[in-house]
Amino acid sequence: MRELVEFIAKSLVDNPDEVVVTEHETDDEILVELRVAAADMGKVIGRQGRIAKAIRAVVKAASSNSDKKVSVEILG
Repeated sequence: MRELVEFIAKSLVDNPDEVVVTEHETDDEILVELRVAAADMGKVIGRQGRIAKAIRAVVKAASSNSDKKVSVEILG
């Protein structure tokens, strides 16, 4: 999932070198944290959070084969 989120985020932002994606795994959940430059936060979140919701929807669809819940957090 980390690679998917990283690919999507780097495609959206002006500073792809500053995109950092980390993945934390527990027994029943995978947490993917996305960090981008402050100037790119609006591009990743989108108007009324539409792009952030779309990223989460794509990750959820991609993880449907997995038994673990996958959640994406966008950190400033």
